[in-house]
Amino acid sequence: MSFEWNNPYTSVRLPVFARNVVSTSHPLAAQAGLRMLQAGGNAVDAAIAAAAMLTVVEPVSCGLGSDAFAIVWDGQQLHGLNASGCAPAAWTPDYFAARHGVDGKGHANRPLRGWDAVTVPGAVAGWGALHQRFAKLPFADLLEPAAAMAERGVAVATVVAHKWAAAIPALRDQPGFAEAFMPGGRAPRVAEKFVFKDAATSLRLLGKQGSRAFYEGEIAQAIAAYAKQTGGSLNLNDLRDYQPEWVTPIAKGYRGYEVHEIPPNGQGIAALIALGILDRFDLSSLPVDSAESQHLQIEAMKLAFADVYRYVADPQAMQLTAAELLADDYLDRRAALIDPDKAIDHDFGLPRSGGTVYLTAADESGMMVSFIQSNYMGFGSGIVVPGYGVSLQNRGAGFSSDPSSANVVAPGKRPFHTIIPAFLTKDGVPQMSFGVMGGDMQPQGHVQTLVRMLDYHQQPQAACDAPRWKINRDFSVDLEATIDPTAAEGLRRRGHRLQSVEDSYMDFGSGQFIWRLSADPDQGYVAASDSRRDGLAAGF
Repeated sequence: MSFEWNNPYTSVRLPVFARNVVSTSHPLAAQAGLRMLQAGGNAVDAAIAAAAMLTVVEPVSCGLGSDAFAIVWDGQQLHGLNASGCAPAAWTPDYFAARHGVDGKGHANRPLRGWDAVTVPGAVAGWGALHQRFAKLPFADLLEPAAAMAERGVAVATVVAHKWAAAIPALRDQPGFAEAFMPGGRAPRVAEKFVFKDAATSLRLLGKQGSRAFYEGEIAQAIAAYAKQTGGSLNLNDLRDYQPEWVTPIAKGYRGYEVHEIPPNGQGIAALIALGILDRFDLSSLPVDSAESQHLQIEAMKLAFADVYRYVADPQAMQLTAAELLADDYLDRRAALIDPDKAIDHDFGLPRSGGTVYLTAADESGMMVSFIQSNYMGFGSGIVVPGYGVSLQNRGAGFSSDPSSANVVAPGKRPFHTIIPAFLTKDGVPQMSFGVMGGDMQPQGHVQTLVRMLDYHQQPQAACDAPRWKINRDFSVDLEATIDPTAAEGLRRRGHRLQSVEDSYMDFGSGQFIWRLSADPDQGYVAASDSRRDGLAAGF
């Protein structure tokens, strides 16, 4: 496919062409990845180094206590990695009811922050699994750039500083937070130096002892002891028993390509459902930024979310399989529900008849990595383990307390997850590693950018820069302020409940894309990085 290389949208970014390339949400993370490639490493080495660096330079989105997912093309086939964590053994609906009371329906309340939102962190185990299976360089070498940066300090980037300040009111009283992330009693301002020596300690321990030190060694003991001291139930057994899981990505065809996502407990299947529905419409016959095109995409996404919110959970607890939700006859029936002239708040169907960072890296050997890690809501739980700089995610907030839900909390169970790496192939050959971070925005970002690239032939940076919409849990629709006013009015006439949102960083996600230019590996790649963050695509 040939792109239209013109970019019709206002942007501060240009596409980057290189044989080896890394694209991340922070320039220093991209440079850390490039250092590994220049030292003889591969795309997995680059991804691990970039991921580690992001825990230092963008702690507002991820940390050593994050979860992670990855899709890797190793030169021959795709591999999926689920490094999301499980609930502590103590967690049941009765546990939460006893500690936090019940709501009007008699279901246990579950906090968004604090220890009772912390599942076992999976990201470090994910780094270790990727390193053991694919990497070329020593683990310590991959973590050292991040350790050195944490020890010496980093000037805080613009968007990072904005998000940091916004998080303070909700998190300042959580155990360890102020000591780690409020030097001088406040959030660092733009260009102020932030030093994170505790994280450097952990990164160097992990480099020497391996990723299992986080789950069985000195770091694990510190996490468990701090939990016991400050009211958490996470213990050494929970940490020791955790292992990431290699999985087979799920896929759906779209416009002659195959789109690949990690299977549930993640929400990547939402993008596949929506694209499967849209494959039944001729979007390319409609203007790219028109209300007609945007309406069809929004309605397909609403149908997908209706099913995902009803059915997706830890796969062992799901009532339906991913294959059933992606079956062609079922998608035919779902597509038939779309009225091209009217917005509908769709319900879930019946297939059976009865605070995130994303990065991507690719090297000249053909290896490509799609990787995402997250603390969920910004800094996550707000808890930071002193002496080790482990800021812990709040993924437990993704559980339900409703006993009838497939996503009801249970010991050792994985919660519903929002973070999703993605991959595109054509005729069994890799085409693009990509992702869009930002909570429920992620599958919506996948759909919108893929439609722009595959239906309208917009190049990756243009597809990345284009204005976006976002569907909320109540099916109202947020519009980025730069969206065409004529299109917005057309959506309003169709019955969409709209509002315009100025803050694109907080509400419309941020993506990174690496597209393979040719079957000839010597031609390399084109990469894009979203202007909604401080990021960079860089290569050589």
